[in-house]
Amino acid sequence: MGLADLHLHTIYSYDGTATIPAVLRRARGLGLNVIAITDHDEIAGALEAVKLASHYGVEVIPGSEITTAEGDLLALFIHEKIAPGLSLIETLIRVHEQGGVAIAAHPMAGGMGMKSLKPHSILKALMHPVASKALIGIETYNGTAIDRMSNHYARIFANTLDIAHTGSSDAHIIDTIGFGATEFPGTTAIELLNALHERTTRVRKMNEWSAFRVMSSWGFRYLEGMFMRLTGLAYQKA
Repeated sequence: MGLADLHLHTIYSYDGTATIPAVLRRARGLGLNVIAITDHDEIAGALEAVKLASHYGVEVIPGSEITTAEGDLLALFIHEKIAPGLSLIETLIRVHEQGGVAIAAHPMAGGMGMKSLKPHSILKALMHPVASKALIGIETYNGTAIDRMSNHYARIFANTLDIAHTGSSDAHIIDTIGFGATEFPGTTAIELLNALHERTTRVRKMNEWSAFRVMSSWGFRYLEGMFMRLTGLAYQKA
């Protein structure tokens, strides 16, 4: 069985703190076979990771966490940036046009300005002839969710649908990569994609911190990165 973390952020996200090489090293060290780089409304980091992946022994799925008009959506196996702010259905159509697939990220979760898809939006998309071909999974375990009950509600909701369940970390710092993972038959990205289509993925909870620790650790890493950027800039000017 393979392990994948399908929701990871890097410094290409406005709130990310980890470099691409650091993410790749950490993922391999944790024994993850596949990861997806899903920076907010950006794909440049994912494409960089794809180029570097072979040097670190981990397979990378290019992706993005897209801010749709109705909530956040994980787009996987895409190679071009998709504009934010479109309806969920229009976004899914564009994902499908690129040959990609999508997962509803942390549905129903709230707090800290998080914008999540609601059940009625997901159900509407699943009834659309094209959008339903792209939306093949629901993130039923988010390893760093501040709103912990949302994982419980997402699992209950997904159990009523013929859709794949995924677990991910939603890591914004290096320390929380792999807190949630998706288990699948095989070890490659293609085998993972097949498992998503066949609904044979399983969620694995790897680790969990308190909401306070998640937020405080992110704050420390964010300030640390800001300091390094500022001091690096100052050094270059000297």
